[in-house]
Amino acid sequence: MNSVPIDQLKVGDAAESRKTVSETDVYLFAGISGDFNPMHVDHEYAKTTPFGARVAHGPLTLALCAGILGTELPGLGTVAVSNYIEYQRPVFIGDTITVRVEVGALEPERNRATMAITWRNQDGDQVAEGAMVVKPPREVVTLGT
Repeated sequence: MNSVPIDQLKVGDAAESRKTVSETDVYLFAGISGDFNPMHVDHEYAKTTPFGARVAHGPLTLALCAGILGTELPGLGTVAVSNYIEYQRPVFIGDTITVRVEVGALEPERNRATMAITWRNQDGDQVAEGAMVVKPPREVVTLGT
């Protein structure tokens, strides 16, 4: 785990992570969110939708950036202020999603960083793009030993 204080961040700093979305992820997210829409949890119903198969919840896709933001860039101590996401393609169970987070703008006087975020599937197709405003740590954060 890492932390990059606001005064050490630079526009263009970036980090990526990769996750294969599993059936378990979708069911757990349904349980956490209460969203049991059959397009997520019912194979037979999902076949009748325009997607033709079950898809992951949109907010599950959004959540895939949380690990990077909270543990790597900016990392430990980061607090989310706002987010925006535009979903462009469905994320299917079994898709491997690469999330890229990049510092797009800095407001050190307000302790704010705008992070540009893209999500791509295993074929390189962009499935979503967005931005999140965060409050990075003001100093390096370390975990107690």
